[in-house]
Amino acid sequence: MNSEYSTPTPTEIKLHQKSRLMEISFANGKHFMLPYEFLRVYSPSAEVRGHGPGEEILQTGKQEVEITSLAAVGNYAVQPKFSDGHDTGIYSWEYLYELGISQDERWKEYLGRVAAAAAKKDK
Repeated sequence: MNSEYSTPTPTEIKLHQKSRLMEISFANGKHFMLPYEFLRVYSPSAEVRGHGPGEEILQTGKQEVEITSLAAVGNYAVQPKFSDGHDTGIYSWEYLYELGISQDERWKEYLGRVAAAAAKKDK
């Protein structure tokens, strides 16, 4: 893969427990503040994504979730452990960067899915 098009690597990752935000800075100068709830509901794990299209499992009630630890996975990813016990998602640099770039769009999509599920449940 041409390095000009590869995902930049993080230069720093900080967990802010009080505000429940992961602060991540990349080598290209991009900087993101990713809420723990956002990271939890967009976990790349099979438990959340399912094993194929249409098998995604909507994650709700994660507003107060915390990251209790963060482990490095080689030189390409991190694996957070969340306070609700979820610890199977491996967040590659590419995925974290993608989440940062698309955060607003993904969050609106998530809130729409939660609202639709609530409306369906009320019927």
